[in-house]
Amino acid sequence: MPLPSTAILGTVTLQPGAPPVASRDVAEARWWARPLARQLAAREARALRQLAGIDGFPTLIAWDGRRLVRSAIDGLTLREARPRDAAYFRAALRLLLRMHRRGVAHNDLAREPNWLVTTTGKPALIDFQLAWIDPARGRLFRLMAREDLRHLLKHKRQYCPERLTARQRQLLAQPSAAARTWRWTLQPLGRRLRGWLGRDARKTQE
Repeated sequence: MPLPSTAILGTVTLQPGAPPVASRDVAEARWWARPLARQLAAREARALRQLAGIDGFPTLIAWDGRRLVRSAIDGLTLREARPRDAAYFRAALRLLLRMHRRGVAHNDLAREPNWLVTTTGKPALIDFQLAWIDPARGRLFRLMAREDLRHLLKHKRQYCPERLTARQRQLLAQPSAAARTWRWTLQPLGRRLRGWLGRDARKTQE
């Protein structure tokens, strides 16, 4: 069934099967949002191609410029699962390192719904619409990868604070200049926009 939270940028349909798949149709986006929806879907498709073959990421099945089809990962969001086991966060760190070695920075890991705890207790990441792809891993990429790591450590601080190392605490205490700029400017704007999109999506269901 279509997910109402995605009504602005297109509809997402979950299709049962083995494995289940998720399909995003950007042609169903609002007319004024279609160029952005197409660009974000193309970015996600490119990121998933880079990550092909690594457990913990969706598998790209198809992208034809209109519909993105990927595997669906069974699990709970971080907020739902509330993992207290340090092993989860060690595995999540290894997953981040694999992703960064492939030249992909997620760029939206502050959001707990983008982190999953699978049915086997392992970490997984979804929603690569804002991903930054740079196989050469240049300076800007490294900055974004650092922020990916800081967001993971923030989640670890919330759910498993006693297992933070001294080095991890130091990294949390030293946000980059870009992170500080994001916190005071673009982050509040993004929250307002997300809230507005959510209200508009709910209206379409009434």
